[in-house]
Amino acid sequence: SLGLAHSYIDLASEVGADAIKFQTHFAEEESTLDESFRVNFSYEDDTRFDYWKRMEFTPGQWEKLYEHAKEKNLIFLSTPFSIKAVNILNDIGISAWKIGSGDTLNHELLEAVARTRKPILLSTGMSSYEDIDKSINFIKKFNKKPKLLLFQCTTKYPSSFKDIGLNVLDIFRSKYKDTLIGLSDHSGSIYPTSAAFMKGVHLVETHICFHKSQFGPDSSSSLDPDQFKKLVETRNIFFEMNSNPVDKNRLASNLSKTSVLFGRSACFKEPQLKGTKILKRHLTFKKPGTGIKYEDINKIIGKKLKKDKMHNRILKWTDITD
Repeated sequence: SLGLAHSYIDLASEVGADAIKFQTHFAEEESTLDESFRVNFSYEDDTRFDYWKRMEFTPGQWEKLYEHAKEKNLIFLSTPFSIKAVNILNDIGISAWKIGSGDTLNHELLEAVARTRKPILLSTGMSSYEDIDKSINFIKKFNKKPKLLLFQCTTKYPSSFKDIGLNVLDIFRSKYKDTLIGLSDHSGSIYPTSAAFMKGVHLVETHICFHKSQFGPDSSSSLDPDQFKKLVETRNIFFEMNSNPVDKNRLASNLSKTSVLFGRSACFKEPQLKGTKILKRHLTFKKPGTGIKYEDINKIIGKKLKKDKMHNRILKWTDITD
């Protein structure tokens, strides 16, 4: 539905997304009558090919979607599944390419997007590390220094938490040092993406729906609007924390007044009279830290009181004499 596609742009803008990504399908260019359904959900289509045929938009319709996203200050993206899709999306001015997990070894498609020299967001849901190496090396044949992001992705809808693979993000960071990293999540929950923010990823991708009961094969693996708003809030909080590393020494210096307030000073456990010889057993330490500190206790042991001293007042140097 073209109208629903435009509604998704409005929704993405409303919930605070940075970008919206569609998929661009042309049945004759990417599929055959032999393709089976991943999830046979459709009441309208006898074959997967028929489904892709029904999903087709014209170049003009894609351009209108691009313009609508731009009006909403959203980055417009769409995953191409054919060379025709690449050409149409490139003509309307798409700024980066998302490559789905099933096409990481589709050399025809990778060459087409690599030759544009635009950033490539590569999902790895069905890829081994060897496959990823092959994909990157192939892309570099046509663009020696590609702007590349690797998505850790699990091609299950929905993905269980045990299959998310947060550890892969660390491996990507170590193994592919010139590459940005991200998480493409299908869990239908904000927790994996929140954990990815904590690991400092550059980008996260998740599905969105108007309601979890909405018709379609991916609603259960999508976020609803309230979840997505919470995800955006989490993103902003983690970005602020990660962008402001704390210098413990400077922080301690800035909190010196507070430190004194919470500090401890010597005082007596019980009231003591003038002339009392101060012994360690007489002493305890209470707030604030404006008096004699524990580290100076040996300087007062054996000294005498100049005057009577209550137990509920801290001991000061002026209270003591030899």
